[in-house]
Amino acid sequence: MTLPEASPTAHIAVDHYSAVHLAAETARAVAGRCRLPGALPDQAAVIASELASNVAKHATSGSLFVQPLPLGGGMEIVAADHGPGIGELQQCLADGYTTSNTLGAGLGAVKRIATALTIRTQPGAGTLVCARLTEPDATPPAGQEVGAVCLPADREETSGDACAVVDHGTARTAVVVDGLGHGPHAAEAAHAAVRSFHRAPDLPLPELLTAIHRALRRTRGAAVGLLRLHPGRAEYTGIGNVRVLMLTPLEVGHRLTGQPGIAGLNMTAPQVRAFPLPPGATAVLHSDGIDQRWARSPSPFVHRLPPHLLAASLAHSHRLSRDDATVLAARPSQRLP
Repeated sequence: MTLPEASPTAHIAVDHYSAVHLAAETARAVAGRCRLPGALPDQAAVIASELASNVAKHATSGSLFVQPLPLGGGMEIVAADHGPGIGELQQCLADGYTTSNTLGAGLGAVKRIATALTIRTQPGAGTLVCARLTEPDATPPAGQEVGAVCLPADREETSGDACAVVDHGTARTAVVVDGLGHGPHAAEAAHAAVRSFHRAPDLPLPELLTAIHRALRRTRGAAVGLLRLHPGRAEYTGIGNVRVLMLTPLEVGHRLTGQPGIAGLNMTAPQVRAFPLPPGATAVLHSDGIDQRWARSPSPFVHRLPPHLLAASLAHSHRLSRDDATVLAARPSQRLP
């Protein structure tokens, strides 16, 4: 399986119809970086073009997020908007159906081309669409109950944040890193942390955080959050301002943040905090570039989002654009022991 690279999510603001061409070219480029074979890069461009076109025609304040799948093996294109929602979703999913006199084949074509398609919509609140394309022999994306978005601060080319997630046995371990400051030096620290994480992601969390701390000694340092998910429970350890919480269809719980300090500069002995994870619950790990006020009273619509749409929704609606912003949402791995 091709592992995703530690690069920012490609973000296209769909505020004008000219964004459609940019979305298509961006999706084709990301598919190339993911080494998707044959016609898949062109198919990715068609999906991105269609989703961007729908947002431009029917919604407001829309965005496309294009990136490799968090666990590798393909890519995803996520559209988010604050538009009127889709009233007749099943009709719109019919191949060839269109709501305007254009050559666009609509969501039906996206459904036909994508390996997996997930849509959530609420009249008057907006729509979220995630289309995933995978390598021919990759694990079906339905098993990747993970979503992540990593965005640089406005006017920055690189993100000082980074994230990664790895499955090992029945466990799923994720990291979110927020390098101090912005720009290339912050990105250097974040990428060094992710490289250290990938060397031994199955270590006990205190040892894993200590290894990352050592790897960052020659950098400006970073805040780091580590999350390990098991069936029915979660473990968290961190340093600095990376937050974790649990979201169920009914509540927000177990709001935690890292210990005081900076990985690479000063760190006390890591402490692990565990909490239960009921069936259907999602653990959310995010940097301080996501406004923490989102968790005070999320709407029932947000409570019910699957992880890949939840991450995009939080990044679209609650990102602080002056800061690098990363959000990772995940459920435990479905692998059998």
